[in-house]
Amino acid sequence: MKTGRIGSGTRASRRIAAWMSLAVCAVLACSSAVFAQAKDYPESYLRYAGDPQKPGQAAGITPPQLQQVTFKQRLGDQLPLDARLRDEVGADVTLGDYFRTGRPVVLAFVYYRCPMLCTQVMNGISSALKVLPFTVGKDFDVVLVSFDPRDTPKDAAEKKRTHLQYWSTEATAPSWHFLTGDEAGVRRITSSAGFTYHWEERTQQFAHVSGLLVVTPDGHLSRYFYGIEYSPKELRLALVESGEGKVGSAIDELLLYCFHYDPEAGRYGAVVMNLIRLGGVLTLAAMAAFILLSRRRDAPPPHGAAPTPWKARG
Repeated sequence: MKTGRIGSGTRASRRIAAWMSLAVCAVLACSSAVFAQAKDYPESYLRYAGDPQKPGQAAGITPPQLQQVTFKQRLGDQLPLDARLRDEVGADVTLGDYFRTGRPVVLAFVYYRCPMLCTQVMNGISSALKVLPFTVGKDFDVVLVSFDPRDTPKDAAEKKRTHLQYWSTEATAPSWHFLTGDEAGVRRITSSAGFTYHWEERTQQFAHVSGLLVVTPDGHLSRYFYGIEYSPKELRLALVESGEGKVGSAIDELLLYCFHYDPEAGRYGAVVMNLIRLGGVLTLAAMAAFILLSRRRDAPPPHGAAPTPWKARG
């Protein structure tokens, strides 16, 4: 009469053991991914508007156009929110006007007459935002600041119209801000973010590094992302982290526990110790469930209760 009971208990034990194995394998897989991550900057980190690399030039040699441009991380620094700018309709504004909503801000330095690179930066932002579970204007805002003093509010308005039309996101226009300003005011903002650029007289273009920043609701620099393509997953984590608890769900908070921002690479990477701790918690939970289930099956029936009929297999 006990054969069926033992067989049923064995099947339950096997199921629990299988779940424990899956949990451990998942943790090991995530941990191994950490060591596979490259520490180098993305290939597009040093993209610029200027001459392409000449044939035969060593890859490790910085082109002359880039020797005066940087995009150094200044995590935690405060942006000059009192810096004066102009919006797309020509109204006088301050940078701080876009940090009064309590939402984080996606910020990029571009110029609207840029023949190629800046449009790619803006397209990279829209491409990443398109698959985010967050909404522009509800969870965060987008601010673009032109560092070309020749750009006018009219240029900004036209660039905004064509960009949002291209991505079919005209409904989000109130939360996309294309700003211009005089050279001194704009340089004050870019310098505070570690962003420098250089005008190339020969090519009639600006040499600059491509990337974007995520800024906290009170104007502190939180995260940097380089290149022209941005990972939706990493941008999502940055917005959750920069939103100070106002953006994201419990799942996003769990992802932050497992992934940590690496300022050297400008990206998020898995944290080995956190993954090990999480794996330990899952393993202990599975073991506790196994022990409780075993004790319940082995416990004698209550006094006076009829024994449960067990059918022997075979």
